[in-house]
Amino acid sequence: MSAITIAPGAFRGGRTPSAAGARRRPAPRAEAPLRLTTRGRVVVWGLALLIAAGAGGAAVSAHADGPRPAMEVERVVVAPGQTLWGIASEVAAPGEDVRDVVLRLQRLNELPSAGLTAGQTLVVPVG
Repeated sequence: MSAITIAPGAFRGGRTPSAAGARRRPAPRAEAPLRLTTRGRVVVWGLALLIAAGAGGAAVSAHADGPRPAMEVERVVVAPGQTLWGIASEVAAPGEDVRDVVLRLQRLNELPSAGLTAGQTLVVPVG
């Protein structure tokens, strides 16, 4: 079974419109170009200025640090019975927490723990 669909207005007065007598719809008008209002222009310029100020502020606050001065160190050979705590207490400045010095020595010598072996060489900061 088939169905036939007829568009509304296809018949006028019971007749089918001929190709020559058919009414043509006018061509759609070209849309006018987009125009910003004064308020729109102010908003666009304001956003542009905010973005430029943000980028300029980020550029001003970015700076590079200069090279750090080298740390003066000496080599210490671990004697039998010596501990990292004992070495750290010898190196620590007066009033400095020995625990902090132990951690600094571990980081400086890349030690996995505070355990030492006799004959091991450590790098210890001077002063």
